[in-house]
Amino acid sequence: MSTEQLAHMRRNYTRDGLLEELAPDQPLPLFKQWFDDAVATEQPPVEPNAMMLATVDQAGQPHCRVLLLKGLDEQGFVFYSNYESAKGQQISSQPHAAMTFFWPALERQVRIEGVIERVSAAESDAYFNLRPLGSRHGAWASAQSQLLSGREELEEALAAVELRFADNQQPPRPEHWGGYRLLPQRIEFWQGRTCRLHDRLSYQLQAGNQWLRERLSP
Repeated sequence: MSTEQLAHMRRNYTRDGLLEELAPDQPLPLFKQWFDDAVATEQPPVEPNAMMLATVDQAGQPHCRVLLLKGLDEQGFVFYSNYESAKGQQISSQPHAAMTFFWPALERQVRIEGVIERVSAAESDAYFNLRPLGSRHGAWASAQSQLLSGREELEEALAAVELRFADNQQPPRPEHWGGYRLLPQRIEFWQGRTCRLHDRLSYQLQAGNQWLRERLSP
């Protein structure tokens, strides 16, 4: 695809702006409002809780992938994964990460940066037990990020797990699988505006658990 073709792939942003007088002093209430708007507005194949998660390995190489947000509380943003996966190893060695949500129908983006910690075992157990049985079996069967000789190897592993738990509709959570919580230190809200003069409001965590809200140039 040529530079000229890409240059003409432009979208006009037409929705309302994001002004300070309409934004709260704390970022989480605004995120919850925007998330609810996305749930009510976005249509498949867009998943409102889909996000990009960026981590860094020991060599300083960034890695990014799409995950699903599975919890939000006053502490932060929760997602689940295999602790022994590539992402799990990156988080273990460099427990800082960034998330990005993009809701195209609303012309909105939210960027979140902070520190990552594991959620409690009890919280991971509670969520694991809410998952479909097939997904719980999959957590046991998949050595996430490890090399496979072929699809057949994964299917054989799944068959072995299904046989192991054939008489148990409530298999326990494997120790290598559980939740993470990103504790936000910076949250930026981006609202598309005309002529690429977008609105960007940044919230930076300060001492005393206070937030500094600032406007950024687009």
